[in-house]
Amino acid sequence: MHLRAVAVGAQFWGCIPGAWPDKVCSCFPGSRIGTAAGSQCTNGHLMCAGCFIHLLADARLKEEQATCPNCRCEISKSLCCRNLAVEKAVSELPSECGFCLCQFPRSILERHQKEECQDRVTQCKYKRIGCPWHGPFHELTVHEAACAHPTKTGNELMEILDEMDQSHRKEMQLYNSIFSLLSFEKIGYTEVQFRPYRTDDFITRLYYETPRFTVLNQTWVLKARVNDSERNPNLSCKRTLSFQLLLKSKVTAPLECSFLLLKGPYDDVKISPVIYHFVFTNESNETDYVPLPIVDSVECNKLLAAKNINLRLFLFQIQK
Repeated sequence: MHLRAVAVGAQFWGCIPGAWPDKVCSCFPGSRIGTAAGSQCTNGHLMCAGCFIHLLADARLKEEQATCPNCRCEISKSLCCRNLAVEKAVSELPSECGFCLCQFPRSILERHQKEECQDRVTQCKYKRIGCPWHGPFHELTVHEAACAHPTKTGNELMEILDEMDQSHRKEMQLYNSIFSLLSFEKIGYTEVQFRPYRTDDFITRLYYETPRFTVLNQTWVLKARVNDSERNPNLSCKRTLSFQLLLKSKVTAPLECSFLLLKGPYDDVKISPVIYHFVFTNESNETDYVPLPIVDSVECNKLLAAKNINLRLFLFQIQK
């Protein structure tokens, strides 16, 4: 099929006259289509993957129905679909390398930027002994020939390696803590589903809550909020989630636990493991809100764009 025919058939550039071939997304005026697969509304207008997720997340925060920026028809993950013909056509469109500014087909741009571009940012091979140099690949050979780190004395290198060891020890401490928790006698985990709700305030705020669930023979609930319940999180580019664990059962003695949330088995969101600790009693039965360690705002938008947030909770009872 002819490239232009494919584009016209999918209304690929209907919202931005004269935008072919660069400004071809109908997400927002002036937007450019990315390399990831996009989505198509029921009227054929295309949105890049990032903008599509952002539109769904914004609609969730504002308690509105997400709509196509072009024709205002309703959009959702179930209503929208991919257009493989247009994706194939887009992969052959020229795109500018972020390093050398040359034009390449999108299908080979990633390989060019990672392996072939002479201006791509690279690091000195002596970075393992502390060289901080970052620069274009075509200057790498000259730098390494003149790099001072291979000629440093043993004492100088020991100071550098000690700093690197401290960073490595922090990473290992987390994994050792997890391995230690896995040796506990009482361990429980479950899949949890956060469902969206609105507060009863005059200006409602979005929050999430799970149905009651049972782990370690106790009944629990999880709550979550966006940007610590700020007034208009939809106006912020930076988005975070924090959560709170509540014990709903009555206990006869203090219940000391460690807990962490990880992504569910079928999700692709990136969550870093962080272990939290709390002693639950009948008088103090809920934790403070603690950060859900999502990598960045893009990952947060993925969670907000979903109908429900599905995660996996691990609970470890500490026995003395």
